[in-house]
Amino acid sequence: MPEEEIRFVLGKNLKKLRNRRNWSQMKLAEKANISMNFLSEIERGNKWPHPDTLQNLAAALNVEVFELFRSENNTAENYAGEYMKRFSEDVVIAAEQAVKKAVYSVKKQYE
Repeated sequence: MPEEEIRFVLGKNLKKLRNRRNWSQMKLAEKANISMNFLSEIERGNKWPHPDTLQNLAAALNVEVFELFRSENNTAENYAGEYMKRFSEDVVIAAEQAVKKAVYSVKKQYE
């Protein structure tokens, strides 16, 4: 996963966890001992926090640090959705091939 995407996931998770608690950015920033502006930059994916800051954020939110980086793409639902998308694409390809064979067969009969 590219660094930009990791920062985006971190920011999205921080905001989601903060909102679940009905906390403002100011409240989380105070609990994590950082400025509200810095928290805002992290949530937008613009800044990369120091590991100690990550630990402070996780502790304030009462989660493990790794949970701040958990991507929604790792859910079973997303895996199933991706599988169905690929399956659907395979079905379309197979249908196109079947139609081409049928058209070729019909053409050949009239030549």
